[in-house]
Amino acid sequence: MAEQGAPSDASHDGQRLKLAVLCTVPFIMVLGNSMLIPVLPKMMKVMHLSLFQVGLIITVFSIPAGIIIPFAGALSDRIGRKVIMVPALLVYGIGGLGAGASSWFLPHPFPFIMGFRLLQGIGAGGTYQLAMAVAGDMFQGKSRAGALGILEASNGFGKVVSPIAGSAIALLIWFAPFFVYGLLSFPIAALVWFVIKDPKNLHAQGGLKQYWAGLTQTLSEKAGSIVATFLGGAVVLFILFGVLSYLADILEKTFGYGEFTRGLLIAIPVLASAITSFVSGTLLQKRLAQWSRPIVVGGLIVIALAMAVEPFFATKTPWLALAILAFQGIGTGAVLPAINTLVTSATSAKERGVVTSLYGSVRFFGVALGPPLFAMAMTHKYTVFWGASGLALATGILSWFLINEQKMLPKKMRGGGNGSQGKSRAFANPSKRSSRDKLS
Repeated sequence: MAEQGAPSDASHDGQRLKLAVLCTVPFIMVLGNSMLIPVLPKMMKVMHLSLFQVGLIITVFSIPAGIIIPFAGALSDRIGRKVIMVPALLVYGIGGLGAGASSWFLPHPFPFIMGFRLLQGIGAGGTYQLAMAVAGDMFQGKSRAGALGILEASNGFGKVVSPIAGSAIALLIWFAPFFVYGLLSFPIAALVWFVIKDPKNLHAQGGLKQYWAGLTQTLSEKAGSIVATFLGGAVVLFILFGVLSYLADILEKTFGYGEFTRGLLIAIPVLASAITSFVSGTLLQKRLAQWSRPIVVGGLIVIALAMAVEPFFATKTPWLALAILAFQGIGTGAVLPAINTLVTSATSAKERGVVTSLYGSVRFFGVALGPPLFAMAMTHKYTVFWGASGLALATGILSWFLINEQKMLPKKMRGGGNGSQGKSRAFANPSKRSSRDKLS
């Protein structure tokens, strides 16, 4: 049974329903930032803000999420995933409704928007990364990479839909997107509560001392690989959200595109990322151990090349600039499913929540830093883009030398990655599997 961490068939109706519900979590979480990006120029005008100030609307959401995520993950390892996810989704929705109400009723709403966005970020800290942990609990062997690829594709699909939806909804009034969070988060919280089941053998796996001892051992044995994968996730999202916020600004100021058109154009590189995430997850099911590190490194090189070339066209030829950013999206979509699978597979189920959530924290910090730092590209375009290119290239080099798939992946996910032989051996000789392997 999936709840007990045993291998499961992703085509089974029950598993497919659970995965579909899980996919709604990253979808709504990514709306937290992506839906507002094309509306930021409008917010600047209405509230008389600078580009740096309006970028803080993204940052103040992402930083508390990054801080809360590890604590939410560690707690989920002890008391269960969904008892953390459901209240987090409710807080997320309340924060959105509060930001919308402040914008509607107060003459100077910016400080209140910031406060409610902070609250919303706290709620976001218990969402997507725990959904990844649940997918790691449910799916084993080759199906895990596919499930995580679908989750990342859902995250990417949210990034595609959200700028278009945010632009369209903002045509009603600029603060209308804030209310969407509440309208979506409450029914999703109900679905998670009634559909998702925690692994029965997840809770109370030894004392707290034993838990931290096992976690410390995992982190020390796989330190190089964990550092490289965490850094890779943070860097690609730092660049993605930084570029998207910069793109939203130049599409308005330099090329004069309206809100809805900006949303459509911003969706192009994000759509490339979402499609690539699905393809990457599918390919990784075939040869996970052999292809995960080359895919990570290759994706980072593609991002580095896109960032190196982009400043020559960013303010001159919008369609060529968007085409280059689509290649950046392809690189991002290739990297994330591979890293997600390595991270969620690096530990047993009883430690998966905290490790996956630590990874989520660095992802959120990357998202938080992107918009304000890329705001400097308005005056230091080449410095910012070439610095991002160098960062992506350096991360790719580190990933090549530090990621060790043999240490990150359990035995049944190595050796060709198809998982069929490992799965049959696991069933044929259950006594040979260690307690940690049973929970992996």
